[in-house]
Amino acid sequence: MKGTFLRWLILTVAIIVTSYLLDGIRISGFPSALFAAAILGILNAFFRPILLILTLPINILTLGIFTFVINAIMLMMVSGVISGFEVSGFWSAVFGSLLISLVSSILTSFVNERGTVQYIDLKNVGDNRWK
Repeated sequence: MKGTFLRWLILTVAIIVTSYLLDGIRISGFPSALFAAAILGILNAFFRPILLILTLPINILTLGIFTFVINAIMLMMVSGVISGFEVSGFWSAVFGSLLISLVSSILTSFVNERGTVQYIDLKNVGDNRWK
């Protein structure tokens, strides 16, 4: 449960970072980003696998690049449901989904499978050596 909550917060942070970096994606505040992350997580869990299977031939032809279109569609669906979350066009959704995926994967790389944050604990043993 703790891991799910932490991943939800990571997705929320990714949405906030993306809204700061892209003009085409706007959020009205942290609660909107939190709800958008929840809806995006639900859509990705239930509808994304179905869409990936249905679009498998075109996804194979484009060497997986069509997955970005599916992610953009998911992001646009979320903007239609959450009033404080706005995506202003298809290309904003494509670049936004790319940035959200990138930021989320970078932040998730610090979380282990138990849902705790991983870090390297180095100790200085003297003479500028670390162990």
